[in-house]
Amino acid sequence: MNLSLKPWNTFGIDRRAERIIRIDAAEQLLDAWQHAIADGLPAIILGEGSNILFLEDYAGAVIINRIKGIEINETPDAWLLHVGAGENWHQLVSLALEKGIAGLENLALIPGCAGSSPIQNIGAYGVELKQVCDYVDCIELATGTTKRLMADECRFGYRDSIFKHEYQDRYAIVAVGFRLAKKWQPVLSYGDLTRLDPATVTPRQVFDAVCQMRKSKLPDPKVNGNAGSFFKNPVISAARADALLAQFPNAPHYPQPGGEVKLAAGWLIDQCQLKGTAMGGAAVHRHQALVLINENHATSGDVVGLARYIRQQVGEKFDVWLEPEVRFMGKTGEVNAVEAIS
Repeated sequence: MNLSLKPWNTFGIDRRAERIIRIDAAEQLLDAWQHAIADGLPAIILGEGSNILFLEDYAGAVIINRIKGIEINETPDAWLLHVGAGENWHQLVSLALEKGIAGLENLALIPGCAGSSPIQNIGAYGVELKQVCDYVDCIELATGTTKRLMADECRFGYRDSIFKHEYQDRYAIVAVGFRLAKKWQPVLSYGDLTRLDPATVTPRQVFDAVCQMRKSKLPDPKVNGNAGSFFKNPVISAARADALLAQFPNAPHYPQPGGEVKLAAGWLIDQCQLKGTAMGGAAVHRHQALVLINENHATSGDVVGLARYIRQQVGEKFDVWLEPEVRFMGKTGEVNAVEAIS
């Protein structure tokens, strides 16, 4: 049996696991988890491994969630989608558009599975999952009890949710429900989308523009392994933002609810002239500074070293300290990514 994790993480890092099990039903997931625990092994659940960095060989069971199924219902004012956790995210966005269902187009081409989307509260080009999520269906791993969390119970934050905290390692996501308003409101606040006319634009045009932007900036993981955006866009106080903008007036910045300001991590990295910087087999992508790539048989140590260097350079120039968006996995479980690169 091939226990290499290389096919199961988009970074293409060549680590191994004690056990790899692919499942396509909630009962199989529960069985695989409980068998691992009974055997004294740690266990993790992966979708497409698009947001993870294995720091070392994993001394446990890696359960690959491939629970499929898309059900579509409607009310007079909304489309209701019930989506299996193992469905590919971008294929879901494409299918919805083909059926005349808009609302997900800004999230096109985000790698990963539907079941991973609430964990990170994925977002792009002005839209976050929490704006379209209706509920998340989970299964309690110790008991097999099913539970539905409505969106307001998921504690969604910027790249954050309850699934990163007290629900982590206790519950597995088996399906996600979406509510997409039939009265479509385009979100055109970022990038090339600002050039589109809100009065005439169609969901397909937004989708095409998002796909074009992502393809022009982001490397194909099949060519150069990567995990998409490596760092979170930092959110700082208004006072700190004012001080930074006085020194760097061209810095992209986005006011947030509550008076905070979001900065563009890619711009901060780019201002340190770090595009193309390599460490071992890892490198900063030449077109999008926010993406670290596996350029030449990189080890996880290469990626960590490069991330540490980037964090230090940005911190010294701007007094803004970047935090990884990517999850770091150690021998027996997730480790603190900020500590790992500090």
